[in-house]
Amino acid sequence: MNPCAACGQGPLLPHLEVRAPGHATLVATTTSYGQAPSDIVRCGHCGHMQVASFPPEPELDGAYAEVSEAAYVAEEVGQRATAARTLERIERHVAPGRLVDLGCWVGFLVAEAQSRGWEAEGVEPSRFASAYARDTLGLNVQTATMHSADLPEGAFDAVVLGDVIEHLPDPGEALERTRRLLSAGGVVHLALPDAGSRVARMMQARWWSVLPTHVQYFTRASLTGLLARHGFVVEWVDTAAKGFTVGYYLGRLEGYSRPVAAAAVAAAERVRLADRLVWPDFRDRMAVVARRRP
Repeated sequence: MNPCAACGQGPLLPHLEVRAPGHATLVATTTSYGQAPSDIVRCGHCGHMQVASFPPEPELDGAYAEVSEAAYVAEEVGQRATAARTLERIERHVAPGRLVDLGCWVGFLVAEAQSRGWEAEGVEPSRFASAYARDTLGLNVQTATMHSADLPEGAFDAVVLGDVIEHLPDPGEALERTRRLLSAGGVVHLALPDAGSRVARMMQARWWSVLPTHVQYFTRASLTGLLARHGFVVEWVDTAAKGFTVGYYLGRLEGYSRPVAAAAVAAAERVRLADRLVWPDFRDRMAVVARRRP
């Protein structure tokens, strides 16, 4: 069994039994709740949770390269509003300069950053999403993983990792890469599920963040500890709601029941609420800003 990805210690104890993904090869999905590559174990030292056995990195990289979800493109207004909130928070810690979004999807945060005066670029493994960022939005986005991307070290005032670190078998290596990219005094902004939240503890394996490609389940304490181990000082942490339409959120109920999801979306459309932008905060997502330690 792998050591704890957060503290490097252990022991790793049984925590949650989960269903294996119902397909021969790993597929990135946002509605297969309660599925993971293997059962989830918990570190007896720091409380961090992770899958007992990580999928091979080539398998993960291949799954992310094939992701193509038009629903996120259709949710551009909410995605850009969420990005603006992220950038507003970053700008409380560092003035606009050079920024890279690692795992930028179709590039809405990169576009919003440019409009606020940042010199911004992105990295995205999905061929569909990175091509959309370049061809439709005209952005500087590489089709690559955060480790294979061609990026200058020490050049960035801010690095963004939005819904990324929970997908990585070696999050410490990712933070080392991030630290090398940052200039002296630069900051990283992370947004990710909070496995220590009340909702996560109550729902257990039925929590909507238990997904086939999520291999790490951070708490605020385990993420803070990991950041400290890799040369960062946490300056701010809070919940991280995301803006989507009512119809989009109701559609996510598909992970529990397709008929219920379809009926809920239809009802919202009938009363003309499906396109309304909402920010539900179940306090089970966290955002963190951490500064590179000199």
